[in-house]
Amino acid sequence: MLGVYNYMTSGLLLTGIVGLWVANTASIREIFFSATGAPTVLGWIAIFAPLAIVFALGFGINRFSERTAKTLFWSYAALMGVSLSTVFLAYTGVSIARTFFAAASAFGGLSLWGYTTKKDLSAWGAFLIMGVVGLLVALVVNMFLQSSTMDLIVSGLGVLIFAGLTAYDTQKIRNIYFQVGQTEFRGKAIVLGALTLYLDFINLFLFLLRLMGERR
Repeated sequence: MLGVYNYMTSGLLLTGIVGLWVANTASIREIFFSATGAPTVLGWIAIFAPLAIVFALGFGINRFSERTAKTLFWSYAALMGVSLSTVFLAYTGVSIARTFFAAASAFGGLSLWGYTTKKDLSAWGAFLIMGVVGLLVALVVNMFLQSSTMDLIVSGLGVLIFAGLTAYDTQKIRNIYFQVGQTEFRGKAIVLGALTLYLDFINLFLFLLRLMGERR
């Protein structure tokens, strides 16, 4: 599991570095975003390409070599840095740092519990996936309603759902990690596990930021 956490942490670090670089370098930022903040063609590619990579790794991991899987993971982390660079422009640095440490503390505790608990969390899976789908629907609906109350409710539910997913996914990854042992799939299992926990952390952080963040 240490390999999973190392890859996940390295991916988050790469995302943060790329995000800060894009946010603070006007010539680079203008490649991906217009003066109004709307994505350019390359900006849209940077936003949607990570989704394609997630599906590719999630459904096609057996078709890829370990090197290809790792390359896709690093590409995903870098592209997420581009798409999340707007966070550094929209929120104050202090509130981003405060929220990051809150998310990291919560994630660490939840992941540790998911790893060590003897309780079988597999029954949570269907409920949590349904929750994620519901969140996506609610976010799309609120894009039109622009309701601050609904935004607050969705953000709170998002925190709870991804908190649950952190524990659930950690236990699931731990079980897979022990099953594959020293087989040739071990390296790819590490990448897939790191991507899963990366997604849990990023979403936990973003929903917390919607609650705790101070806009510029």
